[in-house]
Amino acid sequence: MLAQEVAKKYARGLFLSVIEKNLIEQAHDQLKDLGEFLRSDKTMLNFLMAPHVLDENKLSLIRDVFGNRLDRLFVEFLIVLVNKHRIKHLHNIIDEFVRLVKAKRGIAVVTVMTAVHINDAERQRLIEILAKRTGMTIELEHKIDPGIIAGMVIILHNEIIDGSVRRGLDVLEGQLAKVRVH
Repeated sequence: MLAQEVAKKYARGLFLSVIEKNLIEQAHDQLKDLGEFLRSDKTMLNFLMAPHVLDENKLSLIRDVFGNRLDRLFVEFLIVLVNKHRIKHLHNIIDEFVRLVKAKRGIAVVTVMTAVHINDAERQRLIEILAKRTGMTIELEHKIDPGIIAGMVIILHNEIIDGSVRRGLDVLEGQLAKVRVH
């Protein structure tokens, strides 16, 4: 949970800075590319997270590699992450930043978890319901988790709507545990 809180805090700070400097499109593109680069080659991030590497070596690498590729604001942001020992959260920060940009554009990224695959008609119906509820365009990410047994769990921004059978059983178990039998 701490990782998500850190990611939200830093992504929001960067997002507000980007809006203030009117760099939202540039930021979105550069950070998305940076995230893809770091996911495809973990060497850079591993180096930046290594506890035995001196911070000045990490900062030098950031300036050398990204100084001419990223806007100064983003280079300084990476430096702050290294100095605050938060660089390990960079992937989550970038993901949260992209989500904030999409939300500003009127797009909500929604994760739906079901026990089984949903067909295209069910998917489209769910998108329509969520779009009507939020007033936003919906990007639906579907994940399968057999552990929820049936029903679905919807994660929309910071809201979790748990309509799974697993949750119902857990609630029932809690209620039965409170029943006193004489």
